[in-house]
Amino acid sequence: MAAVDHRSGGTAGEQPAGQPVVDPVVDPVGAPAAGATSRDRRRVILLTGPSGAGKSRLSARLSATHGWPVVRLDDFYREASDPRLPRSPLGIPDWDHADSWDAGAAVDALRTLVDEGRVEVPVYDIGASAVTGRHVVDARPADFVLAEGLFAGRLVEPLRREGLLADALCVRQNRTITALRRFVRDLSERRKPPHILVRRGLTLWRDEPRVIAQARADGARCLHPRQAEAELGALLGVGTST
Repeated sequence: MAAVDHRSGGTAGEQPAGQPVVDPVVDPVGAPAAGATSRDRRRVILLTGPSGAGKSRLSARLSATHGWPVVRLDDFYREASDPRLPRSPLGIPDWDHADSWDAGAAVDALRTLVDEGRVEVPVYDIGASAVTGRHVVDARPADFVLAEGLFAGRLVEPLRREGLLADALCVRQNRTITALRRFVRDLSERRKPPHILVRRGLTLWRDEPRVIAQARADGARCLHPRQAEAELGALLGVGTST
């Protein structure tokens, strides 16, 4: 059965607020189109950041406010039967490893959505470590496409090369709140046994600065979710939701 198209899932960010950087529209041979702006075609807004920082919540609010489609990059995780899926020393899938998801397939899907306005994407069940269905995501001609996930920063450069990138943000907030949200989510999704989740949570809490540093290195701007919401809302000249 097909799933629905859009799904939902401190402290202020360190960088000052600024206008999102929008690349010029690029034609098939790579030259900027004359007089092109961000409203001349669909573009992708990447939302990355630590697991549990609020990427899905932010995407849901932006989608509800502006009607922008959401592509959940977690749906591109590799299945348990895929030999390329990294595993932890315990033999279970390592969802925190960058190679645990298919970046190439994610770029292909985003390109199709930008170019054609519709794409069919997988529905991934973390508990089952498998794709359990497919669903269609539609985009209107002037929409921004939201693509959110832990490893979204890896898509900054390939999307920028193809002229598909509107902005890339790293969502971050209080580390303790992030850790608690992550634990509750992982427990509800049966990602791992509780004692392993606790140990994993402590590891991720320590690794959060590294995740944020990597997002910055990938080209993302780090902001608190509400600050990010305000900046992205400014793309249409509207305020944030309450």
